[in-house]
Amino acid sequence: MSTAYTFQSPSVTLEKGAYRMRAPHSTRPGSSLTQSLMSAKQPPLHTKNRKLAILISILAFASITCFFIAYHLFTTRFAPTSFYVHPQPHRADALPKVNPPAHININSHDPQTKYLSYLPHSGLHNQRIALENALILAKLLNRTLLVPFLRLGKPIRYVSFHKLQRFLTLGSKTGLEHCPLVPISTPTPLECLGYEEWSFIPWDQIVDLHLLGDKLGVNMIQWDGSPAAEWMKMSKLNTNTNTTILDRDTLTLQDVGPYDFRFLDTLDDVSPIRDKYLRSIYIPALAQAPERLLQIGTLFGSSRLKLRGAASKTVRRDVRRGMAFTNSDLSRVADTIHEALGGVYIGAHLRVGDGQFEELGALNARLVWWKLVHLVCGLDLEETLALEQQINPFAIDEDLDPPLLHPDMPSLRVPHPPLPPLPHMFKHRERCRAPLHTSAELQKLNAPLFIATDSPNPAADPLFSIYMKTFPCIFFLSDFASRLTPLDALTNPYDQVPLKGFLIPVLDAMVLAGAREVVVTDGSTFGAFVGDVLWRRHWGFEIVQRG
Repeated sequence: MSTAYTFQSPSVTLEKGAYRMRAPHSTRPGSSLTQSLMSAKQPPLHTKNRKLAILISILAFASITCFFIAYHLFTTRFAPTSFYVHPQPHRADALPKVNPPAHININSHDPQTKYLSYLPHSGLHNQRIALENALILAKLLNRTLLVPFLRLGKPIRYVSFHKLQRFLTLGSKTGLEHCPLVPISTPTPLECLGYEEWSFIPWDQIVDLHLLGDKLGVNMIQWDGSPAAEWMKMSKLNTNTNTTILDRDTLTLQDVGPYDFRFLDTLDDVSPIRDKYLRSIYIPALAQAPERLLQIGTLFGSSRLKLRGAASKTVRRDVRRGMAFTNSDLSRVADTIHEALGGVYIGAHLRVGDGQFEELGALNARLVWWKLVHLVCGLDLEETLALEQQINPFAIDEDLDPPLLHPDMPSLRVPHPPLPPLPHMFKHRERCRAPLHTSAELQKLNAPLFIATDSPNPAADPLFSIYMKTFPCIFFLSDFASRLTPLDALTNPYDQVPLKGFLIPVLDAMVLAGAREVVVTDGSTFGAFVGDVLWRRHWGFEIVQRG
């Protein structure tokens, strides 16, 4: 496998106007002698025109020179003498290793190499699912994959193909190299507003793409995520006529909605009428496409690839196994929190902060609580219901029925060996929030509980009050602020943006994956990834494949 990084560099283009000046004809009456004397005293008319043209040329040249000087001073007014800001040496081993703006050298590539690209969007885990699907397609289509960088922070939402292309182009930080160097005492320039709301890094900073590519036999090129067709025209693919990719060499699948295309690996497979995808693309037929570049829009969706063949399912399994987080800085911090929780703890994920998860917050909070108390800690139905009616502020109806706990069929199809039972006594290295339960039937609730959540202040969130009253040793990532300080030094060398805030969800998932058992919010890509991949990889179990 081969990987490389590349960026686009800014350019400025000026268009010069053309000016033509002509002396007016004289209409003043007079003798020929007078005109001769005047001619003798004044230089010829063409000489005056030439001098005027020279003057105008000098002024035009001076104007253009001033423009370039002004532009240079504007874009570098806060910058050091070097164009590129290099990463700090003492953190270089832990930070993305990004080169100055340059194009990839592909001279060693086969001139007949075919490429696959796609347009990323939305949050971290939606981008991860799109990358998984792209890697599977790249393997099945035998194409080199162009991997756009992972965008962290403020996301770009899904829109139709051409709009998404434009958003990704306009969302670049090209030309804003001066923004991180603006002094605090200086008002923020308009173009720099929101500069630190997002950043992007190569995927191999949190996932071992090199190992995954070697296992799959897939070549990858990592680049900044600008539209692939335009990037490839500007790259060194065009340095040789045998490797030039023209428009006619590009096959584009343009989506206008998020569920336009689905990909099937079996020619006799037919999409069911109830399926949400509008059109089916057969991978074996797509593999015969002669175009050098295959450009796809969105690839998000766990069910976008419907795979029936055993070989295809093996590729998908290897890809999803290989997407486990591997960043060394985050792993060290996660290990210290794991130890602080006593090494044995239970975990839950509760997503309540946006969209349907905000609307269903109370329902999901109750479902996750029931699974923890009844399924993980082992209280029977009557005991769990009685406890809920006693402490749940939302359970005002004394005849409240237990919720329906639907079995997770995909995970049941991949059983794992039974885990050791939770101990009756726990070694609490961190101080618990409340006194421990003393009754025998409730002692398992003394287990340390780690909750990963997007709630900004879960300890004060009413949705978490039932958890606070049930589990005396409940913890959130914010309870380990002192252990997060090593992340303060992480800064992206490409745009100088601090990365800690963007990496907190990744760390949340890594700590949750180390729990003895985990319960997650239904329908969440974050929760599904933890339960299906990270937690099972942590314990050495086979992962769950959905879709």
